[in-house]
This record gives sequence, C-alpha cells and structure tokens, in this order.
Amino acid sequence: MSDPTGKYSITMPRDIAEAARARSGPSGLSAYVAAAVARQIERDSLNELIQVAEAEHGPITDEEIQALRDQLHQARQQTQGRASAA
Repeated sequence: MSDPTGKYSITMPRDIAEAARARSGPSGLSAYVAAAVARQIERDSLNELIQVAEAEHGPITDEEIQALRDQLHQARQQTQGRASAA
C-alpha cells in the first residue's frame, strides 16, 4: 500500500519544468518531481549527519576521502568480477 498523496502547486523555471516533463517518461511529471525531491531530502539528511560527525570527530581529510574512494572502487571491481564469473 502506498502512502497517501496530496496535490500541491509549485513554481519553477519553465526550462527546468519542460526538461523534467520531457524526461519523466510514462510515470509522469509528478512521480519524477517526487523522486527528485526525495533524493534531495536524502542528500540534506546525509549532509546533516556529516556535520554532526565532523563536529564530534573533526573534519574528514582529503586522504581519508581518497582512501574510502579507493576501497569502494576495489569493492566494485570485485563485485563485477564475481558477477561475470557466475
């Protein structure tokens, strides 16, 4: 069962609205916009979490970020290797 929906009126630049409408596909503009807003809420929540963590533990260094990117890249390669071997 899906959550109840409501009808809202929003204002946005026409070029953005038309680009969104062109890309929305069969699900429609409302679903496209709802998904975009949901992604933005997730990003905002993650940024808030990062701010709390950095306030408690200090800022994340560029070296730490690169090390995590390297780990993620390696994990993706291992996952892809297993998928192609199966």
